[in-house]
Amino acid sequence: MEVVTTRLVLALLAPLLGALLVVLTGRHPNLRETCSFIAATVLFAIVASLVPEVWAGSKLSYHLFQLLPGISVTFRADYFSMIFALVASFLWMVTVVYSMGYMRGLQEHAQTRFNACFALALFGSVGCAFSDNLFTLYLFYEVVSISTYPLVAHHQDQEGYEGGRKYLVYLTATVKGMILPAMVGIYFLTGTLDFADNIQSGIMSAGSNRPLVTILYVCCLIGFAKNGIMPFHNWLPSAMVAPTPVSALLHAVAVVKVGVFSTSRVMLYVFGVNLMDEFNLGIPTAYFVSITILLGSIIALSKDNLKARLAYSTVSQLSYVILGVALLTPSGIEGGLVHIANHAFSKITLFFCAGAIYVATRKKDISQMSGLGHVMPLTFSAFAVASLSMIGVPPVAGFVSKWYLVIGSLEAHQIGLLAVLLASTLLNAGYFVPVTYRAFFGTLAQADKDLKEASPAMVIPLLITAAISFAIGIFPGFFMSFAKGVLR
Repeated sequence: MEVVTTRLVLALLAPLLGALLVVLTGRHPNLRETCSFIAATVLFAIVASLVPEVWAGSKLSYHLFQLLPGISVTFRADYFSMIFALVASFLWMVTVVYSMGYMRGLQEHAQTRFNACFALALFGSVGCAFSDNLFTLYLFYEVVSISTYPLVAHHQDQEGYEGGRKYLVYLTATVKGMILPAMVGIYFLTGTLDFADNIQSGIMSAGSNRPLVTILYVCCLIGFAKNGIMPFHNWLPSAMVAPTPVSALLHAVAVVKVGVFSTSRVMLYVFGVNLMDEFNLGIPTAYFVSITILLGSIIALSKDNLKARLAYSTVSQLSYVILGVALLTPSGIEGGLVHIANHAFSKITLFFCAGAIYVATRKKDISQMSGLGHVMPLTFSAFAVASLSMIGVPPVAGFVSKWYLVIGSLEAHQIGLLAVLLASTLLNAGYFVPVTYRAFFGTLAQADKDLKEASPAMVIPLLITAAISFAIGIFPGFFMSFAKGVLR
């Protein structure tokens, strides 16, 4: 049943008005941050209010305007969109609090611009989550790219501008060079850019031109470069020059999740499971992204800088989502989609910990962190929990994702992909375990004995996200219900 509701538009207005209020109250830091938090809370409340109706099987929608037949700006909330919208809106609230401790602790400049752009990035992310067609998705995808450039280049030094330039060039070049032509081709073939109502059929007909459909599919897979697939991933580690809350936004809340969400949405709701299976697009995609999974982990092993290690971990972990969807099996799709949420809570915890460590100690490299677990036990305990999730150790969230991916690979009779998942798990352990081991079992330097935890504004958010990672590992039913709903 389809239900028209203005709450989808109100969800978009919350971060947009939040950005305006941040600018207007910029000279009053406490009021400015209060406006950010209220906007985030309102957004989460609106998104949460949609849950009962989506659970009941309703597709919520709102049509804004139409440009051409089959091309409109229309919004929808369904099982798939709710996974991303709930995660992004909730984590914005947590990140606002964390950012206060981080930005003030380092006395960062341009905090008003930072908070305003953060709100605009969430405006774009929620717009992507609630897009009912490829055209609307494209518009809000671009909003995310533009609004996050000032965040990446925040420090306004040579390194910041170079990272920001690479970020913008990679993302705009791929979307303009691949997604726009793909949209034209899809519209030419189907007469519409609307997403299908179910993942089996998509909007492509079985009689479509196979070579053309394959080209369009490849353009969409690579064109949404925020998904971090190699070799179009290099913008992601380069963006690590940004402040840690931005890294958390990039890697857990908005940017990369927009990438894998958009890629998965197009795979399932434009091309569809049946056509991807008939044209043999799924399993080759899974093996293609397996290269990213393995190489990203291998590169992460070589990085001593903590944020750089986490960045390449993200490059690797993002492809789990695409691999799961590309398996085209029920368990694979469920595992891939639920990993959007599971990875978000765990990865944002890791970046929160990295920021807290830097603010408290001014240390960036893992080799400098021996014994710090004795003076920062809360931070490194949260890091350990999130690391276990990334590795896939029960009962933390990441185990749920990997379990379903393993089952999905067996359902698809792909032993090679099963081997990739097992190898990547060992590699994950290889680059995460040494950090925790060094922190708790290394020798604390005499000069570090007076160090202590970062401010509560930073520690409390990372404890909350770590606790949620643990909780959804034990009780995975909430997000799994949306992933299973996608298959209906």
